[in-house]
Amino acid sequence: MKVTLKTPEELEKMRIAGRMAAEVLDMIGEHVVPGVSTEDLDKLCHDHIVKVQKAIPACLGYKGFPKSICTSVNHVICHGIPSPKKILKSGDIINIDVTVIHDGFHGDTSKMYHVGKTSPAVRRLVDITQECMYLGIRMVKPGVRLGDIGHAIQQYAEKNHYSVVREYCGHGIGRVFHEEPQVMHYGRPDTGMALKEGMTFTIEPMINQGTRFTKLLPDGWTVVTKDRKLSAQWEHTIAVTADGFEVLTKRDEETI
Repeated sequence: MKVTLKTPEELEKMRIAGRMAAEVLDMIGEHVVPGVSTEDLDKLCHDHIVKVQKAIPACLGYKGFPKSICTSVNHVICHGIPSPKKILKSGDIINIDVTVIHDGFHGDTSKMYHVGKTSPAVRRLVDITQECMYLGIRMVKPGVRLGDIGHAIQQYAEKNHYSVVREYCGHGIGRVFHEEPQVMHYGRPDTGMALKEGMTFTIEPMINQGTRFTKLLPDGWTVVTKDRKLSAQWEHTIAVTADGFEVLTKRDEETI
């Protein structure tokens, strides 16, 4: 699959889808509290996307995924399946990953939430992971190579004594949920594809408190840390502009 460069008209459609995905993360925040189930959160997000936004939750049915969002709690790295049995408790962290399809285009984003009161060590992991994402985003402009972005993210995470998941990465996005290029969050400088104006892709580092090694659970979706230590992730959809970047899924609370 080749990289698709988006036209100005296509980028405008991606802005709309991106704003919708960001709006879902804003909406769900007040509901992420001790005692709520991840299935409850899924239903709230599903209803908002379908009934309020009149859009499509991209995850639902994608390659057989059974729910409308991914809910990854504590040592779950990514692709956690919402469940009535998974009840959030104070001290947990959760990544909620939302992808909205509107007018044929995808907006893909995720955010970490603290449930009740979390420890300083937990807050540090979440904050450093967000900084890793922002560091990568701020490097985006035509001519920069993907290996440079991955290297910078890896260096920053490891400098802070964390590890970077290698089996899962960012991806091109547009009419297709997952397209080229693959965007690694580790790498070597001056390697990989050079960015071009009109490219759209996600940057979504998964950063572990312990080792980088992962394990896929028998459900075929849920990915956990092999050592059961915590993991955090943040994600945005990015467009490469003539002289830099645009964050298509930026939330009002953010300054990037």
